[in-house]
Amino acid sequence: MGSVRKASAWLGLVDDNDERYYDDDYSEGAQSADAWVTDPRVKVATDTAEDKGRRIGTVTPDSFRDARAIGEMFRDGVPVIMNLTAMEATDAKRVVDFAAGLTFGLRGTIERVATRVFLLTPAHTEVVSGEPSGRRQDGFFNQS
Repeated sequence: MGSVRKASAWLGLVDDNDERYYDDDYSEGAQSADAWVTDPRVKVATDTAEDKGRRIGTVTPDSFRDARAIGEMFRDGVPVIMNLTAMEATDAKRVVDFAAGLTFGLRGTIERVATRVFLLTPAHTEVVSGEPSGRRQDGFFNQS
């Protein structure tokens, strides 16, 4: 696997398995466009969360034209989760390039969360990992 392919696989833009051994002639079935649509009557963030800046935006773009929504939310200081699974690979690469430039220009960070899903965090935002920082040497996990 070449270095460009490895980088694309790390970014989630291509599958990281070797496609020479797999047949892609099967269909995964029709996907409903509104399978995960949230009821507009449901309020996701409370007024307190909006006042304190505790909001996260999610964007699932269909084309590169939707990159503007990503840029506007990020520019306003809102962390953005980009889900690029519904996009063509070429457009997804363009959106990742746009997001990388956006985060660089505004001193934020971009992080791959899953295949074709990225988290853009503004400069004032800290991402806290749920994993323990280190294993205890004298506790239950020490089985030696």
